[in-house]
Amino acid sequence: MNVKRAFDVVVVGELNPDLILSGDVEPVFGQVEKLVAHASMVIGSSSAIFACGAARLGLNVAFVGKVGKDQFGQFMRDSLSERGVDTTGILTDPATPTGLSVILSKGSDRAILTYPGTMPALKFAEIDQGLLAHARHLHLASFFIQDALRPDVPRLFALARQLGLTVSLDTNYDPLETWDGGLLEALRYTNLFLPNETESRRIARKEILLEAVDWLASRVEVVAVKCGERGAQLRSGAHKFSSPSIPVQVVDTVGAGDSFDAGFVCGYLSGWDLERCLRLGVVCGALSTRAAGGTTAQPSLAEAAPYLQDL
Repeated sequence: MNVKRAFDVVVVGELNPDLILSGDVEPVFGQVEKLVAHASMVIGSSSAIFACGAARLGLNVAFVGKVGKDQFGQFMRDSLSERGVDTTGILTDPATPTGLSVILSKGSDRAILTYPGTMPALKFAEIDQGLLAHARHLHLASFFIQDALRPDVPRLFALARQLGLTVSLDTNYDPLETWDGGLLEALRYTNLFLPNETESRRIARKEILLEAVDWLASRVEVVAVKCGERGAQLRSGAHKFSSPSIPVQVVDTVGAGDSFDAGFVCGYLSGWDLERCLRLGVVCGALSTRAAGGTTAQPSLAEAAPYLQDL
C-alpha cells in the first residue's frame, strides 16, 4: 500500500554544537597558551549533520533528540530549523546541559574532545511514535554513545519496520571499543548499514576489510563502507560496487561521513539503483569538506548532479 507521509526521514540521535579550532592546534600543557588560526561554533553531532545534509538534498526531515535548557541547546534547535528540519520531536532536559565537542582540526585529520551532556540521555519512551508513523525512513547515528536508548534500538527498529519504514544505521566510533551493545540484534532490522572502514573491521572483528564487508553483508541487506579519500564500497547480496572519490580542496573533514549517509539515503528513497546511491553518497561526502564544519558546504542535489553524469 502506497501511503503519502509527511516526512521522508525521521532522524533519532544526539545533538551538540561543535567548537572547531584549526591551525596549530596541538595543545601544550604547563599553562602554555597557543594562538590558533581560526575558531567557529557550528552544528555538531553526526545525527544533526545527517539531518541537515538530507534536508539540503530536498528531503523532508524531522528530528528526535534531547538538549539541555541552555544556549547550546537553543543554538542546535535554531540551526536545525533554519535548515528546514522539523524540531518538534526535540525534548528539553532542564537538569542536564547540552553536550559539546571541541574539534582540533588539521586538514584531513582531527582530534575530538566531547562532553556528552544530554547526548546519551534520550530514552525509547520519549520518542514521538507519531513522527515515525508519518515518515518513510528512520535514520539513527552514534549508536554507541546513546546509552539510554541503545538497549531499545532493536525494539525501535522493529517498530519502524512494522510501521512500513526503511531503516539506516551509522554506528560511528565506539569510545569504549566494545563494538557490541546489542548491535547485531539491531542489524536484523536494518536495511542500510553505513559504517566507515575502521568501524567495519572492529565490528566484524576482521583485519582485512573485504572479509569484514563479507561478514557484515551476511547480516544486513545493504552495507556501504566509507573509505575516506578512496571513496566507498558497497555489498548487497551478490552485488558489489565501489566508487572513487572526487577531487576537492579539503578544508575540514568533520561530518563528511554523515553527508555521505545523507546522499546515500536520498538516492535510496528516490528509488535509484545502489551503484548510483553509492556515487551520490561519495559526492556529497567529498563536497562537504570544502568548508569548516559539517554542514557549511553540504551540496544540494543540483550541485551534486554533474558528478553523477557518468553513471
